[in-house]
Amino acid sequence: MNINWYPGHMKKTKELIQENMKLVDVAIEVIDARLPFSSKNPQMDTLFSNKPKIIAINKIDLADPKILREFQNEYREKGFRVVNINSITGDGTKELMREVQDAAQGLFEKLKRKGMKKRAVRLMVTGIPNVGKSSLINNLVGRKSARTGDKPGVTRGKQWVRIKKDIELFDTPGILWPRFDNQTTAIKLALSGAIKDELIPFNEAARWLISFLREHYSGAISERYGGVDESNSISAIIEQIGKKRGCILKGGVVDSDRAVYILIDDFRRGRLGKIVLDRLDGE
Repeated sequence: MNINWYPGHMKKTKELIQENMKLVDVAIEVIDARLPFSSKNPQMDTLFSNKPKIIAINKIDLADPKILREFQNEYREKGFRVVNINSITGDGTKELMREVQDAAQGLFEKLKRKGMKKRAVRLMVTGIPNVGKSSLINNLVGRKSARTGDKPGVTRGKQWVRIKKDIELFDTPGILWPRFDNQTTAIKLALSGAIKDELIPFNEAARWLISFLREHYSGAISERYGGVDESNSISAIIEQIGKKRGCILKGGVVDSDRAVYILIDDFRRGRLGKIVLDRLDGE
């Protein structure tokens, strides 16, 4: 399996970020709570090396809180500001804005020393596709200012959005990085919906997911699909899921492709329970 997705608009987005870096005071990187390591773009720390940066961990309602706390502590120990959010309900957004203002104190002090008036904080929001960045912006602004959707690549162009009189926000499309050296990371991103489904080998991704769930979340598959025997082979588990969900073709043959899609869709919607696919030991 070799998954890579770095279309031309992502390259242009990176260039856009670089071009506007001097205008930005504070950066927010939105990451997926289910992939607190894999959904963090390794390029962002370099691009924003001289800017105050906040990590907004989104979709916390879908994530295993125990494992997520380990990553939160790890990021804080590395000097990052970390805020948990739910971009749909708005939970955590007030705390996020307080962190933005706090991170901008250095800017305000600098302006004061120069005898200049306090101005609006210029904020840039970044993140990989489908991480909930546009939903966060809509929640902050209080209206649908950025297009949202459940497919990667919905936000296409740059947008300046006035959040309040004291914050101006620079929105950017979701951006991945040019090549996934670790294909396990690519599988996790594919499972989360960060990569176009047309590029994903669904069967292989589902087999990896089943193996991971059996090891770390034993019983999740059985509970969701009504007594599936998790001790069976992965192929047998997929067949059982298909039978439980009525994925039957003519002649009584199980439609394994449909069963695989159901499994992945259930993961994406949180129907398999609160799950984190990353581990600090690098798995």
